[in-house]
Amino acid sequence: MEREEIVRLETYLRNKFQLQTIEVRQRPKKDDSAEVYIGDEFIGVLFKDEEDDDLSYNFNMAILDFDLQ
Repeated sequence: MEREEIVRLETYLRNKFQLQTIEVRQRPKKDDSAEVYIGDEFIGVLFKDEEDDDLSYNFNMAILDFDLQ
């Protein structure tokens, strides 16, 4: 993903979740996705989907059972 795109996604997530510590970072050697962090903690991956001339983004976040305790 391009830097401008990452900034737009980061701004969207910060506004949507009302959390200014969300950070979207480029992934090394990957141009179809970016990593999402809250502070220093990795929380998920944003995937870019350009199927059928439609652009969308999918956010994938795993929640481990021991994190719920």
